[in-house]
Amino acid sequence: MTGADIIGALLVADETVTTMVPAERIKAGLLPPNILLPSLLVRLVSSLERQTLVRGASVRMVDRISVTVRASTYRDQVEMIRLVRAACAGWLGDMAPASKISVLSAGVGPDVPGPGNSFEQTIDFRVSFNVPA
Repeated sequence: MTGADIIGALLVADETVTTMVPAERIKAGLLPPNILLPSLLVRLVSSLERQTLVRGASVRMVDRISVTVRASTYRDQVEMIRLVRAACAGWLGDMAPASKISVLSAGVGPDVPGPGNSFEQTIDFRVSFNVPA
């Protein structure tokens, strides 16, 4: 499990997000060129593993996750950034096999032009969690 899996699960589970962006438009890795808008792309930016010398202990992971919002209007882009932040930032809990998950917001990127005259912006998260060693 990665922080991208965790953020993706939180987004798909949030009814406010999926009302605006259906679950089938929340993707990991790459958005298909013909995807309908609005859509969300969840990507792993970096991952740190805090290693332990105790065998069998859990390992603390810290992943930086980027969620790219792609929308057909600037207003939708701004609203989607707000919804993604509300769905993920400050979340605490467990999601098997990960435990002691904490999600912190880690900044918003610049507005950039997306493909096909779409509007894009990213919001980043710092996802910390334990996984079995």
